[in-house]
Amino acid sequence: MKCIMGIVPLSAGRITAVVDGVEHDLVGQAPEDIVDLGIVLVPEGRRLFPRLTVEENLLLGAYRRTARAAIARNLAFCFETFPMLAERRMQLAGSMSGGEQQMLTLARALMTAPRILLIDEPSVGLSPLLVIHIINQIRELKERYGLTVLMAEQNFHQAIRIADRGYVIVHGRIEYEGASREELSNNDLIRKLYMGL
Repeated sequence: MKCIMGIVPLSAGRITAVVDGVEHDLVGQAPEDIVDLGIVLVPEGRRLFPRLTVEENLLLGAYRRTARAAIARNLAFCFETFPMLAERRMQLAGSMSGGEQQMLTLARALMTAPRILLIDEPSVGLSPLLVIHIINQIRELKERYGLTVLMAEQNFHQAIRIADRGYVIVHGRIEYEGASREELSNNDLIRKLYMGL
């Protein structure tokens, strides 16, 4: 995901993204140019500004040029999607629970008005109930707003709930590609790695 975002240089191969029907070569582009295309990363570990309020963290997400013109609309959208954030808009981000911080991280990404959302390990450090809630929110965003979501997640049972297709990567190599939820659920490698069968 860091290669896609231009944070880590690519050593081989190519990375392209189709945004609004136009194919873009991402290799060699600066991260801010990739964000400007509408490709946004929700990093593992949340990476919020703990001493800033919920609203201040959200406003920092409106970096993209097209997002700056729609700050009020995007802020309203984030508060509609995550009502708890509206109630706590003046609370310091660092004083929130892990699940609340994960919601804020997702909402901050939404402030950019993304077309493609990269989500890295959204379940890390969360209770099972919060994981279900966060995955449900991601699924709703994907379906309701037509977002393309690329998610790296080790919790197979939760990831499969929103996946249209999936890849099993073992030691940096794609070992299996499933073109549907059914293919992923019925694969022997996945049963061995994730279900202990």
